Amino acid sequence: MGAAPLKVAVFDAKKYDIDSLDRANAGRFTLDYLTASLSTRTVAAIGQAKAICIFVNDQCDAQVVEALASVGVELIALRCAGFNNVDLAACRRCGIDVVRVPEYSPYAVAEHTVALMLMLNRHLHLAYQRNRVGYFLLDGLIGFDMKGKQVGVVGTGRIGRATISILRGFGCRILAYDKNRSPEIAEDAEVRYVELDELLSSSDIITLHVPLFPETRYLIDERAIEQMKPGVMLINTSRGGLVDTKALIAGLKSGRIGFAGLDVYEEEAGIFFHDLSDQVLSDDVLARLMTFNNVVITSHQAFLTREALDNIADTTLANLAEFAADKRGASLSNVVLPS
Repeated sequence: MGAAPLKVAVFDAKKYDIDSLDRANAGRFTLDYLTASLSTRTVAAIGQAKAICIFVNDQCDAQVVEALASVGVELIALRCAGFNNVDLAACRRCGIDVVRVPEYSPYAVAEHTVALMLMLNRHLHLAYQRNRVGYFLLDGLIGFDMKGKQVGVVGTGRIGRATISILRGFGCRILAYDKNRSPEIAEDAEVRYVELDELLSSSDIITLHVPLFPETRYLIDERAIEQMKPGVMLINTSRGGLVDTKALIAGLKSGRIGFAGLDVYEEEAGIFFHDLSDQVLSDDVLARLMTFNNVVITSHQAFLTREALDNIADTTLANLAEFAADKRGASLSNVVLPS
């Protein structure tokens, strides 16, 4: 008689997660889907699972990691690329491996990024709302040609490069910044690498595609916004903590920032991915941000395409299969190690 299948507690599971994971799993492992997010309060729901699967806003700080270790968890499988919500040093102390999905669909995020640019530029959100109530005038809906505009792309990893490819199709002029420059971009005569200060001061549109680390937190702060061209468009589809939201609000009020498209928010945990339609929004900063008619906020949905969900599920199940085959530490293909 063979060993029992690996049991995995899947936190913050939505219908689209369940559908894609079940297709990829095909009955190999026992996946226990939990609608709750991971926190110290929900660790008890894990039961006998040796592995858990979490997403971007699940809390996995040192206290949670210690609680996970106390109930026998040995693997944290992130179904995303970012891992800023996991205390890796605590995981190492507790003997818990962490794996992730390093890439799923850079095109999904890049296309959503450009969709936000177009929506803001052509005021599509306002036009839709007006037309719904019979207000068919065009006053206040004037946009601009994307062709010839200078776009600053901060971060030239896979998503940044996919975004550059789309923007070049519009005829945009591209400035790029990354501490680790891509050879592919460096050799592209139509893209110019510059320092961050020049990118901030010279771009008509700025889009962020860097991970959230201590050194990138509040990359866009009051000082950065002061350097930007009046009326600049700022897009963030990466991580909310890259932008100081209070500084962003001040920039919107002053007119320094003319448009903001956000798929992420620094305090989104507990808000995004939840139905709060019957509640009063208690986050005063987010509530203020949502009052601006030149701001579009989507709730961390840039990744949400069928292709990306399938890729996430396939890689997550491959990570679990390695663990079930007794691979540990550096032998795991997509392991995340403390720096």
